[in-house]
Amino acid sequence: MSRPTPPRVVVIDDHRLVRAGVIAELGSAIDVVGEAGDVEEGIEVVLATAPDVVLLDVHLPGGDGAAVIAGVAPRLPSVCFLALSVSDMPDDVLALVRAGARGYVTKSISGADLADAIRRVADGDAVFSPRLAGFVLDAFAASSSVPASDDPEFDQLTPREGEVMRYLARGYAYKEIARALHISPRTVESHASAVLRKLQLSSRYELTHWAARRRMV
Repeated sequence: MSRPTPPRVVVIDDHRLVRAGVIAELGSAIDVVGEAGDVEEGIEVVLATAPDVVLLDVHLPGGDGAAVIAGVAPRLPSVCFLALSVSDMPDDVLALVRAGARGYVTKSISGADLADAIRRVADGDAVFSPRLAGFVLDAFAASSSVPASDDPEFDQLTPREGEVMRYLARGYAYKEIARALHISPRTVESHASAVLRKLQLSSRYELTHWAARRRMV
């Protein structure tokens, strides 16, 4: 039985030794196809290699991780971003998540756990270091109650279904959504089925693209 193809990754960090250490730790579990040390070089390398995941630091010469996402996402919307940083400051975490990162882990993470996080992000999940997940979910819950827009498809959803939809589109697991909204995982599953049915979508992958086109995530 053949092994699954490892995700293709670009590593962006302004410290050469850090990049070398990360690449060494990942080993053969991840296919590192490029690396860069600043925003401009990072955007060029990502556009040239079209990886599955970009592993990037928050603060970079020439800008920040959010600037890399802004430079890549409109041209390569399929690329996923995972922040890897020494910073666990809420402002840094939320800035990257709002820019479009699918996850945020700190540099205290082990090589094996980092490889797992990359695979999960490539598969569409949201991944956060345990200490960071709580305030990310809280912040997202606070913003999710704001009406999205006058969209006839979105208006088919109940307010609770709209909340669940936003979490689903960002890749959160049913248990994480249940914890954030103080409902049971079974209730989340029921709402998720209703969301897909009403929007005539067949998967969470399609839902993510549906929501992204409407700037709802």
